[in-house]
Amino acid sequence: MFVRTATASATAAALFGAGALLLPADRPQAPAQLSAQRADPVVVAHRGASGYAPENTLAAVDAAEALGIDWVENDVQRTRDGVLVVLHDTGLKRTTDVEQVFPDRAPWAVKDFTAAELAKLDAGSWFGTQFAGARIPTLTEFLHRLERNRQKLLLEIKSPATYPGIEREIIQTLGRTGWLDRSHVRSRLVVQSFGADSVKKIHSLRPDVTTGFLGTPAVADLPSYAAFTDQINPSYATIDADYVAAVQRLKGAHGKRLRVNTWTVNKAADAVRARELGVDGIITNFPDVVRDATS
Repeated sequence: MFVRTATASATAAALFGAGALLLPADRPQAPAQLSAQRADPVVVAHRGASGYAPENTLAAVDAAEALGIDWVENDVQRTRDGVLVVLHDTGLKRTTDVEQVFPDRAPWAVKDFTAAELAKLDAGSWFGTQFAGARIPTLTEFLHRLERNRQKLLLEIKSPATYPGIEREIIQTLGRTGWLDRSHVRSRLVVQSFGADSVKKIHSLRPDVTTGFLGTPAVADLPSYAAFTDQINPSYATIDADYVAAVQRLKGAHGKRLRVNTWTVNKAADAVRARELGVDGIITNFPDVVRDATS
């Protein structure tokens, strides 16, 4: 979760109101010099450009595209009738008007609603009136929008224990929408989860797909993770340079160096520090801030 700022609101208005790309004027600035020894980390828009548009909506995907950001992260869950949808929380209260539309359906868990019921919810007004009427997208809709924008996807399987078999359904949906062809698998798709068993399942179903484990395993345990994943993606608050180096010394499931994508970094100074730690990617609600601070 993140706290919206007046700057974010102004930028969102610029992105979606006037149609011109106006970057925040009062963003914290990066130090003038960065170590030339570090490559620029890949910048990933967390739930889309969620500092500027409601998270995990098509508007957030388009906001990332308007900022020139290729990689988009999302969260995938499953409805009561088996439709894969894009939403972070396992409950609907925080980011929709579910309490008004379905007042007698507490605790308003995603898994208890059909796709048709979710389609009735407003997933945008909580963020700003200009996003009123935004809907919870299905995974298929989300993939089509990314494809239209020529973007890339870091897909998180959310709460996999809640949705037995969701890994196979995600693979099937990716296949139906063309996201398992050679070009997508090679450079435009990563599947990650906090659930190690879920990541293992994806690797078993499609060994060619790049996978990531969300978390900070102990250094001694890293070799066991390297057997089934290509990335270790930890919280920024949990890492230091030694940990990043320990991960990167190992080769992952595809025989390449394990990568580190850290989250959620929203301030320029933190982005600079993450770069200096040697991370490969930074996941952020404000991808333009991080890009400008680390390039």
